[in-house]
Amino acid sequence: MKEYDFYIVPTPIGNLGDITKRAIEVLNTVDIIACEDIRVTQKLLNHFGIKTKCISYHKFNEKERIEKFLGFLNDGKKIALVSDAGTPLICDPGAVIVEELRKRGFKITSLAGANAIITFLAQVPREDEQFTFVGFLPKSPAQIEQILNKYKFCDLVFYESPNRIIKTLEIIKSLRPECKAAIGRELTKVFEEVVVDDISNVIEYFKSGDVKGEIVGMVYRQSLGNIDFNLDEKIKILSDKNFKAKEISIILSSLYNVNKNDVYKRVLEI
Repeated sequence: MKEYDFYIVPTPIGNLGDITKRAIEVLNTVDIIACEDIRVTQKLLNHFGIKTKCISYHKFNEKERIEKFLGFLNDGKKIALVSDAGTPLICDPGAVIVEELRKRGFKITSLAGANAIITFLAQVPREDEQFTFVGFLPKSPAQIEQILNKYKFCDLVFYESPNRIIKTLEIIKSLRPECKAAIGRELTKVFEEVVVDDISNVIEYFKSGDVKGEIVGMVYRQSLGNIDFNLDEKIKILSDKNFKAKEISIILSSLYNVNKNDVYKRVLEI
C-alpha cells in the first residue's frame, strides 16, 4: 500500500460500525492523530484498541499547530487528521494545514468514509444530482434570506443545531411559505429519522417532540414555473443568436442562478 505523509481520515457520524478497515489501519500505524477534541477521539480509539498519540487541532489553534506538525513530518513521522465525527475539512478544521502541506510538497490523501451530507442525500428524493451545501446557516433572518435568494433555484443543503432548527425553519417558512423541506437527524443512530414534506408540516412534526441530535436539512429549489423573470423570452433571444440548448442552459444558469438541467429541459420544450 502506498504511503503518505498526511492522512485525512473520516470517523463515524454515529454508528461506530461505519468506520472502515482502512481507517482503523491508518489510525493504528501513523505516529500522531490530530483531532478536534482529544476526549471525543479517545473514546473512538479506545473502542478499537488504538494506542496512537493524539494532539489537539481545532479551529482556534489551526495556525499555531502548523510548525509543530511540520516538525513531525520533517522528522519522517506520519500524521492522521480526524474530526469529532464525519470527514475533516467538510465544515470541520483542516483546510489551513492541508493548504500549507500542499505548498511544501508533502504527500496527502483522504480516505473514503462517513459524511452526514451524503448519508442524508442518499435517502432524500431529488430531481437530479445538483445541490448547494452552505454549512451552518447564519442566525440572522436577513442573512438567511440572502442565502435563500442566492440559491433559490438550487436544492439548498445545510447543517443546523437541534436547539435552533425550529426557529430556522420558521424563518425559512416566512420567506418561502410554499417550499418543501427535508430534515434528517441522528443519522446512522438508533433514533435516526428523515422527514420530507411541505415546510409547514415539517415544522409541526418537530414541534411535537424534543429535537435531539445533529441536523442536516434541505430546502427544495423553487420551481421554474414561479420564477420572477421571463425565462422563455431569454431562451428565445439566445436561440435566435444560434446558441445551442446546452449553451443556453449554461449561460442562463450562470447569470440567474437557475438550475441548468431545468433550463435545458425548458429549451427543448419550446
